[in-house]
Amino acid sequence: MKQKPDLPQRRNTRLRGYNYSQLGSYFVTICVQHHQCIYGPIIDGKMQLNELGRIAIEWWNKIQQHYSSVKTDDYVIMPNHLHGIITLKPVGARSPRPNNTSPSVGARSPRPKDPPSLGKIVAYFKYQSTKHINQKHNTPGTRIWQRNYHDHIIRDDNDLQRLRQYIQNNPMKWELDKFHPDNIR
Repeated sequence: MKQKPDLPQRRNTRLRGYNYSQLGSYFVTICVQHHQCIYGPIIDGKMQLNELGRIAIEWWNKIQQHYSSVKTDDYVIMPNHLHGIITLKPVGARSPRPNNTSPSVGARSPRPKDPPSLGKIVAYFKYQSTKHINQKHNTPGTRIWQRNYHDHIIRDDNDLQRLRQYIQNNPMKWELDKFHPDNIR
């Protein structure tokens, strides 16, 4: 099927052949639709979250409650985007065993769930935060987040520490940020 010439060409930013449900840590950047600054201002190098920003943070923190095999690490909500680290961790090996150790005849033991993919985790966050922001402001159907997101596979501890530092320093460098409204082209 040929692409229509008048539509923008979307390019896949995922690493070809990589399994994004594999254990490890990932740095993600998720942008607000049209880069609108909706989560509050940055004053003196510190993010001042408004109500929408607090809703987004609430749902970021609920990711690890929804997915037992996921841990959220450092993150920052900026006026028009979020940077965060998501870690897919092993589950099942140290889970408590059921009380009944002898299953009834013909009964199957429950199969452990496959770990969610990074895309599924980000989709959950975007859906829930959008739904609750729209409910709070009576704006059903309004898009909050852009369609896609940027990811980086964290390769080692040095990479992890560098990205944590980037997240912590991001509000202080807002004027230079590529997502700052004055810098978007």
